[in-house]
Parts: sequence; C-alpha cells; structure tokens
Amino acid sequence: MANPDLRVVPVVLSGGSGTRLWPLSRELYPKQLQRLHSERTLLQATVERAGGAPVVVCNHEHRFIVAEQLREIGVEPRAIVIEPAGRNTAPAVAVAALSVADDTDAVLLVMPSDHVVQDAEAFRRAVAAGLPAAREGRLVTFGIVPTEPNTGYGYINRGAELLPGVHAVERFVEKPDLATATRYVESGDFLWNSGIFLFPVATLLAELERHRPDILAGCREALARGQRDLVFCRLDPESFAAIAGQSIDHAVMERTSAAAVVPVEMGWSDIGSWSALWQQSRPDADGNVLHGDVLALNTANSLVRSERHLVTTVGVKDLVVVATADAVLVADKAHDQDVKLVVDRLKATGRTEATEPPRGYRPWGWFQTLDQGDRFRVKHIQVNPGGRLSLQKHWHRSEHWVVVTGTALVTCGEETFVLRENESTFIPAGTAHRLHNPGRVPLRMIEVQSGEYVGEDDIVRLDDQYGRAESKS
Repeated sequence: MANPDLRVVPVVLSGGSGTRLWPLSRELYPKQLQRLHSERTLLQATVERAGGAPVVVCNHEHRFIVAEQLREIGVEPRAIVIEPAGRNTAPAVAVAALSVADDTDAVLLVMPSDHVVQDAEAFRRAVAAGLPAAREGRLVTFGIVPTEPNTGYGYINRGAELLPGVHAVERFVEKPDLATATRYVESGDFLWNSGIFLFPVATLLAELERHRPDILAGCREALARGQRDLVFCRLDPESFAAIAGQSIDHAVMERTSAAAVVPVEMGWSDIGSWSALWQQSRPDADGNVLHGDVLALNTANSLVRSERHLVTTVGVKDLVVVATADAVLVADKAHDQDVKLVVDRLKATGRTEATEPPRGYRPWGWFQTLDQGDRFRVKHIQVNPGGRLSLQKHWHRSEHWVVVTGTALVTCGEETFVLRENESTFIPAGTAHRLHNPGRVPLRMIEVQSGEYVGEDDIVRLDDQYGRAESKS
C-alpha cells in the first residue's frame, strides 16, 4: 500500500467479543473471525486492506483460528501476540510498539479487526496523507466524516489544517446525546472516532512514558518474560494481569499535544449491531438483506440470516432474524442493541450458547456436535490437509470413526493404518490414539462417542505438535 522504505507496520487488534451480533458472534468465535460482509472474514479484510506483514494481537482462545485465517489469504504475520487477559487497547498497542522498538523509524498502522471499510482506496489515500504528519512525530488518528448524528460513536473536534489533509485535534468527545450529536454534525467540525491510528513508534513510546509509565513498564515486563510458541508470542500472564486496562484514546490521545486527525470518507462501520450490518449490506428493493437458506414473503426492511436450516418469514417488517445450528434470534431492528442483554442473561444462567459457537475450532480443523444425549455424542469432524490431532486417550468413552471423504492415517494402540472413504474403525476407552490427514484435501468423518462420560475434558494428551496442555484447548 505504501513505499516499503516508509516501514509501515500494520497492527491488527483482534480482542473483541462482538456480543451485539449474537448468536453468530460469540466469545470463542467473535465477529472479526466471521464472514459477515463478504467471502473474507473481517480480520482477513483488515489485513489485506493494510498490506504487509502484520502484528496481530489476539487472545489465547482465538490464536489458532487467527493463524489459520492468515494462512488462508497467504499472509505471513510479523508476530501473533497472545494476550493472557483483556486489558483494552493501550496495553495491546504498547506491546506491539515494543515488539518493533528496534526499528526506531517504524510507524504503526493500528486497526481494529472488526470494522468494515467499503472503499479501500480511500483508506489507503488517507493513510498516505497521514504519513508525513507521522514522520514529523504526530500521533495521527482517522476521523470518519459523519453521515448522521450517531450517538454510538465518540467524536473528534478537528482544528486548523497542519498539512494537506491533516488537521490538529481540538478535543475528543465521548458518545453524545442526540441533540449534541446533531449539533456536531451540522457544524461540520466534528468527525466520528474510528479507532484507527498511525503511530510513529518512538513518539508513541515517549508519550506512554510521559502519561502512563505504569502501562509501559508492565508491557515491557510481560514481553520480556513472555515465551515464543510456534508462530506465537505469549505474554507473561502474571505481568500482564497486573497492568491497568485502558484504551489508547484515554491513555494517550486525549492527553497528548501531538494528536492530529485525517478526515476520511471510506464507507466505514464498526458493525456494532445487526442494523449496522443490514445497512452496510445494501438492502434489496424490498429493504431486505437475506443470507443463507431463506424464503422471505411479504417481508420488508429486515435482515434474515440462516447458517444452516431453512428460515421463512411471512408478513413481517423491520426485523432481525438470525438462525444458527443451536440458537435463533428474533428482534425488532429498533431494539437490536439490546441483544447484549440476551447474552448477559444466558451467561448468568450458565448457557454455553452465550459464548461457544456450534462449531469448535482447533489448530487441526474443526468439529461440530450433531446430536448428543445420555452416554453418547455424535460429531462431524474436519481435519485440514496435514492436520494432526494429538496422541491422546480417554478414560470414560470409546469412539467409532467413519470416514466420509478424504484419507485418515490412524494410530490405535500399537497399530497404524489408513482409512479411506466409507471405511471405519473402533477406538476402545483407555487406548492411545491419533488421527492424521496425510492428504491434500480435507478429511471429513463422523465420530460416535459412547460411554459413561463424553465431555470435552475427558482427554489425556500424550504428544501434541501444537504445544497444547492436557485440556481441550
């Protein structure tokens, strides 16, 4: 996207949970990892928009999914930094800056992973406009030219032009009420705060040292005491947990005298609700956005999405209907911000649908439960080409494996053998076993578990190429 001599390092922040897009987005598989808007996930689109080898900051649960999604688009990351706990954006950005601090001329292009940008060229032009200011030591943010008096965004009051296309920042404003937001938009002097930044590393570290030395010191310790694990940089859990959580806006941008803003119109949205996705997806002539196996009759101004089964609507309008394999949401579009309250209620009652997706992702592929009951569970399993499950055993269950497509290399006790399509085998309880896909196409199989206990935590890992502990991770 830019001259490589400028040493722009993309930093992609991928720590959000996206609860307002439940039931599709969940804690263990949030919106940035979903194909909400195109054939690319939001994370993949963000990485491709920036270009180059990114530093991606994510949490422990998402690490293998992030790595796989980068592999899918042919991107080799500069680093995948794993946060042991969520501490907001200031520590995440500080760690990214420290990880490239040896390059004193580097500029970080910091981007949330869960935003939509319709006009990628406008984004690139805005970055190019902001680079000269960053080179002068400015901490540059990007302000979205507002299209409505939205009360869900913070605002930036832009001041005098410092360089072509770059303005001073007069002040940052928290989310306003409707009357105030209307006044801001009508004035023409206020922009939406996008949360996208250009930070010269040296200036950013100096400003952190000036305004939040505790955060910077904690991040230095967490990075120094961290470990390299495959392609991942694991921050030290104890050190990182001691850091105070704060956004980079509050920690630095609202305190520094070096802030600047580039106004930009690029079809931006943070997809903070189903209504926002409906709007960004360009509704059809009836005002509907339909996705998946959907039949909509006499339906208007609605978003109807099915991830699996047929969904039909008749004689409705202004609705959000989202069906996954294990949950269905029906909401008035005017109340879709309250979906978070549904998630909170589900969490309070211990429902796994609040946090876990129907499909469980692992470094080797995925599995999905098709049916379960007392003493049994039936799974659909996909092992990616070259994928290899850990050498493991279960104390309380036996397993029957049936290959649907592909080739399986099976270890069962002292034996190793090949299973092909329509072939099967039996794994007795307590027997060490392993499944490997040696082929070039995905291996898909049906697994039937039976026994006194079929929980995911009945697993003893004897050997694992992914460095996982004896747990379901």
